[in-house]
Amino acid sequence: MHQTLPFLFVVVIVIVLVQMLAKKLNVAYPILVVVAGLLVSLIPSVPTLRLNPDWVFFVFLPPLLFDAAWSISFKGLKRWWRIIGSFSFLVVFFTATAVAFFANSFIPGFSLALGFLLGGIVSPPDAVSAGAIMKFVNIPKSTATILEGESLFNDASSLIIFRFAMIAVATGQFIWSEAIFSFSWMVLGGVGIGLLIGWIFMQAHKRLPMDAPSNIVFTLIEPFILYWVAEQVHSSGVMAVVTGGLFLANRRFRILNSEARIRGFSFWQSFVFLLNGVVFFVIGLDLKEVVEGLNKAGVSIGDGIFYGIIVTAFIIFIRIVASFIALFSTFLFRRSIIAPDFSFKKAWSTPLVLGWTGMRGVVSLAAACSIPVYLDDGTAFPQRELILFISFMVIILTLFVQGLTLPFILRRVKLNRMIKISEGEKSFETQLRRDLWQFSIKEIEKKYHHHIEGNVFLASALAKWQQKLDTVEEALVNAETKTVYLELLEAQRQFLIEKNKASHIEEEVIRKEITLIDIEEEKVKLL
Repeated sequence: MHQTLPFLFVVVIVIVLVQMLAKKLNVAYPILVVVAGLLVSLIPSVPTLRLNPDWVFFVFLPPLLFDAAWSISFKGLKRWWRIIGSFSFLVVFFTATAVAFFANSFIPGFSLALGFLLGGIVSPPDAVSAGAIMKFVNIPKSTATILEGESLFNDASSLIIFRFAMIAVATGQFIWSEAIFSFSWMVLGGVGIGLLIGWIFMQAHKRLPMDAPSNIVFTLIEPFILYWVAEQVHSSGVMAVVTGGLFLANRRFRILNSEARIRGFSFWQSFVFLLNGVVFFVIGLDLKEVVEGLNKAGVSIGDGIFYGIIVTAFIIFIRIVASFIALFSTFLFRRSIIAPDFSFKKAWSTPLVLGWTGMRGVVSLAAACSIPVYLDDGTAFPQRELILFISFMVIILTLFVQGLTLPFILRRVKLNRMIKISEGEKSFETQLRRDLWQFSIKEIEKKYHHHIEGNVFLASALAKWQQKLDTVEEALVNAETKTVYLELLEAQRQFLIEKNKASHIEEEVIRKEITLIDIEEEKVKLL
């Protein structure tokens, strides 16, 4: 413990430093964190951090999915639910089936059941990887919503495939009736448990006299309880967490006050960053041990790399094919939502980008690591080390190849507008602000006009809103204006810091004023 604990502290420091470097290089940090883990594993006498799958499933996965559910647009989910559902379930099943037959045909010693096991592991794109990489690329909001929504739900379908494949490998048989019943219960039960427990927590947030810290603590324990309860009744913990998270996120403005939302956002941003960093670091750190296991199993590293490359190339190809199928299906069966200027000649880029964004990550890693060393009868689990190595290869190759090339691809191709959209995203944002200012002016003149006289604050607010309404958006907030204003806020901060040193004013008063400046700075950055 005295050796491992300092090493964990060093790991956290390394993750933070690597994230700084990734930001400077404009690269998604999970990619560099994996490299850092791999380099650290080469250092002699480094403590071994074996990734316990229970830790991933019960400690890492629930909060990561819960945070993703809070981050995604619920309106976007409803708008794109057909294509999200297709990618989350149909494409995952299609990919797993294709990988099963591919592995059975091209990898010696792989039965169809082992092929489905591998397919269940590598079929789901990762929410964490996709989210981290999409922050560094300019991608249309609709495409981003589809990718985020898909990665929320596909974990459940892939883990169901993985679970049934494990049974087939262990028992040598597969009963379709039981599988269909179990699948239905896992999905429907997970959704039902998520809604029920989400409703209970919503009532707790609304009715209990909570402050911001207690509200944040409740949001921290919610994903773990959702996952644990669902798993206790052999349902899908993933579906429960995602459903409960979406239920609560859609009601955040009714159950959390502004202080809890602001503080909670900062807390969850740091917490999720730490969880992501540790997971991806351990991926790189454990690769050395996976390679050693492959050698002990009598499989050459060259063969393992070859199988990893062909499986990775195959699942990328399958995903691109599935994306084109989704495009044609939408055109054939949902013509009412197709944009008038839609052209098949120009539309090839959209399914290509959708197909190229299938980075694998934490779920694939946890599923691979959860394969037991021995079957119930005491015999060694067939092809375990090779499956583990191929899974690691798929994760690393998709992160590096797709993650590093996606920004280049998006710069080179122009995504064709396929779905009807009335106006650009920026014009909606501008109009929304103007509507808000207009409403504010009418509201204060209608209900509080008698408070304006003699009230400098209200009069100033009214004048500010009127000035914004009368000013062209580009002239109001441009890059130069924003830079000057942020520099002014920084000068105000420095003034208060010096004031704190030179005066007898209580430091809490100074801190409160600096907090207000910080909030104002964040507001300006969002403009």
